[in-house]
Amino acid sequence: MSVKPKQAHSGDRLAKRCNISQSKVSRIENARAHPSLIDLEQILRALDASPEVVAEVSALARVANTEWRNLRDLRRKGLGTRQAELKALEASSAHVRYFLLSMVTGLLATPEYIRASLAHSSADTSRAISGKLDRQAILYDASKKFTFLLTEQAARWPVVAPLALAEQLDRLTSLTYLPNIRLGVIPIGTPTPTTPLNTFTIYDTALATVETSAGSLVLRDSRDVSNYLREFSGYEKHASFGPQAREYLRAWADLCRGDL
Repeated sequence: MSVKPKQAHSGDRLAKRCNISQSKVSRIENARAHPSLIDLEQILRALDASPEVVAEVSALARVANTEWRNLRDLRRKGLGTRQAELKALEASSAHVRYFLLSMVTGLLATPEYIRASLAHSSADTSRAISGKLDRQAILYDASKKFTFLLTEQAARWPVVAPLALAEQLDRLTSLTYLPNIRLGVIPIGTPTPTTPLNTFTIYDTALATVETSAGSLVLRDSRDVSNYLREFSGYEKHASFGPQAREYLRAWADLCRGDL
């Protein structure tokens, strides 16, 4: 009978020492919540854990908050399932940030662009195509905020024939007028604080995904997400938005039509 009061008392003291709410400590103790790396470090230090233990547990937590998804697994589960997962992530986020290095993301893509982007896959892509198109409805949800940064390479890479690419660029131009969408372009030659290596997406401040040719990396650790937020902010400061972005997009579309 005396165990629960002692546990509660211990939880109260630990919460105060960590500057964490007692309810959160309780959820962590009972495996109903996953602590962030910062939470773990605060708790371990409050328990007077040795520096070696803090370092070891923190390293394990960082690994636990990182997930690798290779393309083989994604294809085995089905590309349509992946679209459902992305739709759920977008629905649960208030602000989603996309840095697009080499291609236009499915949320912004025309049907022809989507079909061409999946043409190399040996799997059935019909559900993936419909899933990508279905996801686009969220762009018109005024309660959501989207920021897209596209390099000139991403906007102009010839995924489709010139006329279809011009239509894709026209779609990007039209989306810049939506009040909840901030779409910027980074023309070739624009100096940036760092050199981008990958396409990545940030969901609020809780999760980041990094795309590679072999699969995707899912990062939940707050420090990893913060690193990508800082990188995104650096590119955002050097991107062109509004009328200037539309001027670039229209010029690139005109070049596509001139190639016909």
